[in-house]
Amino acid sequence: MSRINKCIELIEQGQAIFAVSAGELTYENGKEMSQTWADLIQYDFEHHPFDTVGLSKFMKGLRDGGPTPSGHLTPTVITTVPSNCMTPEEVIYNAWQIRHVLSTGVHGILHTHTRRADAVAMFVAASRYVFQTIGRDQGIPEGLRGGGGQREPAAIWDMDPTEYMRKADPWPLNPNGELLLGLKIEDRFCLPDADNIAAVPGISFAEWGPGDMGMSHGDPDLHDPPYTKEMDEARNIVKRACDKSGLTFLCSWQDENLTIEERARHALHEIGARIVHVPDESIADKLRKEMGRKMAW
Repeated sequence: MSRINKCIELIEQGQAIFAVSAGELTYENGKEMSQTWADLIQYDFEHHPFDTVGLSKFMKGLRDGGPTPSGHLTPTVITTVPSNCMTPEEVIYNAWQIRHVLSTGVHGILHTHTRRADAVAMFVAASRYVFQTIGRDQGIPEGLRGGGGQREPAAIWDMDPTEYMRKADPWPLNPNGELLLGLKIEDRFCLPDADNIAAVPGISFAEWGPGDMGMSHGDPDLHDPPYTKEMDEARNIVKRACDKSGLTFLCSWQDENLTIEERARHALHEIGARIVHVPDESIADKLRKEMGRKMAW
């Protein structure tokens, strides 16, 4: 049986993941996007209204419109949350956001401004059910998710609620887990401790957040290349931290002097990214073929 989370399979195979944005959080849009060519659908609650009602409708649309062309129940869906991951206290106080997002049936969370390893450990804990014990001896606190919200996501994942609670755990910390937890290591305060931040058990991917990284270094207009030497070094620090801990690197390359295909190739082959945003199906399919993937994956 294939995994619930399609992107875990791709990471295990060393393949690239092609992502798109969710767009409108409605049942109708979810049903339409159930047949998307993309591997990953992302939605940003960091800067947009925290509409978990809409997210729940979107997930139901995805489920009712499925299965996907690859045979999975839905594409992988990952969102951010409005709060940051700067301190353990901030994560604890805002753990309700993590619970609400995961209770819609999404497959993971990308947390923002991750400045400290102990805050990341609390993020992992906030994403887990209390009874899960893998990783406790590695500094991960007891899980903060409790019973009561498991029926809706279990229906999205087409499984018994108890089975959902066992499967809704971070991979690869739990080899049988189906959640992907990611980090935005995205300002100058994160860089000195990037290795320790990326090494927290339960994290599977990370990005360097060029927009916020640029602002942190004093320039509000450094989201896209060409970058300064300082920005290039910031990206390299985050990428090296990801490589050291085996995390998948998320990075697109929005250079206006390159075509969409050239941008994707640069991110994949020059930067070493394995999660990229590519808004063109034909380009994604071309790159998949080159990397040994079937178009209908």
